Amino acid sequence: MRLGVQALLLSPLLILPSAAVETRSSSSRPRGVSPEHAKFYKSGSTDDTFTCISNPSISIPFSRVNDDFCDCPDGSDEPGTAACSSISPLSPPQYGPGPDISGGQAINSTLALPGFYCKNKGHIPAYLPFESVNDGRCDYDVCCDGSDEWAAVGGTKCEDRCKQIGAEHRKSEEIRLKSLRGALKRRKELGTAAARMRKEAELLISDLEVEIQAGEVKVKQAEENLVQVEKREKLKIVRGDGKGKTGGKLGVLVGLSKNRVTELRTALEKTRKQRDAMVARVTELEDLLLALKTDYNPNFNDEGVKVAVRGWEDYAARETDDVWSEDEDRDLTAILAEDSDSNGINWAEFEEVEPESDVDALYQVASYLPAPLQAWIDGKVSAIRRILVENGVLPDKSTSGSGEASENKAIKEAKKAVSDAEKSLSDDRLLLDKRKQELEKDYGPDDVFRALVGRCIEKDSGEYTYELCFLTQTKQKSKKGGAHTSLGNFAGFETEQVDEVLPKDGKGLGKGERIVLKYENGQHCWNGPNRSARVVLACSENDEIWKVSESEKCVYRIEAGTAAACGWRDGNEENVKPEQDSKDEL
Repeated sequence: MRLGVQALLLSPLLILPSAAVETRSSSSRPRGVSPEHAKFYKSGSTDDTFTCISNPSISIPFSRVNDDFCDCPDGSDEPGTAACSSISPLSPPQYGPGPDISGGQAINSTLALPGFYCKNKGHIPAYLPFESVNDGRCDYDVCCDGSDEWAAVGGTKCEDRCKQIGAEHRKSEEIRLKSLRGALKRRKELGTAAARMRKEAELLISDLEVEIQAGEVKVKQAEENLVQVEKREKLKIVRGDGKGKTGGKLGVLVGLSKNRVTELRTALEKTRKQRDAMVARVTELEDLLLALKTDYNPNFNDEGVKVAVRGWEDYAARETDDVWSEDEDRDLTAILAEDSDSNGINWAEFEEVEPESDVDALYQVASYLPAPLQAWIDGKVSAIRRILVENGVLPDKSTSGSGEASENKAIKEAKKAVSDAEKSLSDDRLLLDKRKQELEKDYGPDDVFRALVGRCIEKDSGEYTYELCFLTQTKQKSKKGGAHTSLGNFAGFETEQVDEVLPKDGKGLGKGERIVLKYENGQHCWNGPNRSARVVLACSENDEIWKVSESEKCVYRIEAGTAAACGWRDGNEENVKPEQDSKDEL
C-alpha cells in the first residue's frame, strides 16, 4: 500500500543511495530496529512479506522495508529512515478504503515505533526521533555511534564516539551512584533518628500521664487538707498553746502587756542616749562662750563680740530646772533594767499555768468513758461548737487576738499548697497536649522529617539569600540589609509529578513523583497576596537548595535536595545497589 498519489508520482524522481536498502540476512534485523521490535521484522517466510505492526491487515513485500518511502500508515516499514517522520503520534485513527482493506475499516496511523534505534555499542542504546535521521547533523547526545547519518547527506560523516562518551558517562554515573548510595545511607540514618525521637516523645507522654495522675491525687489531698485546716482554725477559741503557758484572755493580755513594756523600755533607752548627747554638746558651747567673756578686751571696740558677751551674761543669769539629779538618773537606770522577780514585773507569775487539782479532774467525766463513747461525745461537742461559731455565739478566729496571725498563716499555707498543686497539674496537662499534637503531626513518609525539624539551609541568589527551614518557615534575606521577608510558615505536605532531565551531577528533580513542602501566609505582597512557597524535594546526599524561582507573583518555587526525600517513588533510585562494604547499612 502507498500513501498518497503525489508521493507515488514523485517516487521515480527520488534517487536513493546504494545503502538505502539494508542488506538482510537470516541473523540481521533492519536498520533502526531495536531488539524488542525485531520479532516484527523476520524474513525468510514463503511469501517474504512484512505486516504493518499496528495494521495487521496490511502487508507489503519485505523489500520495501527501509526503502525511504512510507508504505504503512503507522510508519513501521521505515524504522531506519525519516520517510514516515511526518506522521504525528497525536493524529487520530483514520477511516477510509484502501487497496487491501474494506471500506469503513479503521486505519491506525499512530507511529508504531518510538524512533530510530541507535545501538551505541559501548554506551547506552537510545531512540532518536525519525525527523533527525539523515538530517545532516551528528546527534551525539542520542546516537553516539553516528548511525543516524548513515546516508552521509551533504557529505556529513559522523564517527563513532561511543567509547569516549560511554567512558565519561560511566564515570559521571559512578559518581552519581556513589552520591546516591550515600544519600540512601543517610536516609536510613534519618529514619532511625526519627524513630528514636518518636519513641522518646512517646515515653515523655507516658511519663507525663503518670505525673498527671499523681498531680490529681496531690491536688485532692491538698484540697482535703485545706478543708481540715479551715475547720480546725474556725473552731479555735482563744486558749493557751499547751506548753505550760496561761490560756484564756488573761494569757493574751499578759503577752500584749509584756510586748508593750518592752517597746516602751526600748524607746526610753534611746531617749536617754539622745539626752546625754545633747547635754554634752550644750556644755561644750557654754565653755566656749565663757572663755570668750573671760579673755576678751573691753577696750576693743567690736560690737559683735560685745553682743556675744552680753548674751552669755544673760544666759548664765537665767534660772532653769533642767538639771538631772543623781537620784533621778538612778531611778531611770532601774526602770531600764530587765524585769525579774526582784525588779519590775515578774511575768513568769502570770505565764505559768497552775497545776490541775484532783477535784478538777473529777469533773472531766468524759475521760472515764470508753473510747468509742469519748469519740462520739467529742464529735457532738465539735458540731455544736461549729454551729455556735457560725452563728456568732462563740468568737471566730478573726476575733482571737494574737491567734489570728497563726491561724491565717496556717490557712494561707494550705491554700498555697492547693494553688501550687493545681498550677503544676495545669502545666503538665498543657505540656501533655502539646506533646501529643507534636507526636500526631505529619512528618512525612516514615516520620523521617521529624529528624530535620528546624534545620535550615540557604541559597545565594544574586540580590537575595533564600533560607529554608524544614517544617518551620522560609525567608528571603536582602543583602542590602533591613528586615527579612517571610515567604511563609509550614502548612503541610503535597506531591507533584515532575518530568525533567536529570543533570550529570544529579542535582535535579528528574522524573517521578516528588514530595512538596507547602509554606503559606508569609509577608503580604504589595498589591498582591500573602507570599507563599512550594518546596519540591528530590533525593540528595546533602541538604541543599538548587534553584529558586517566582512562578507567580509572590508565589515562589524552591527546588531542593535532601536525603529525607530518597525512596519516595523515585525513578532515579531504581536498581541502585549498595557497595560491598555497606550491605548491612543499606
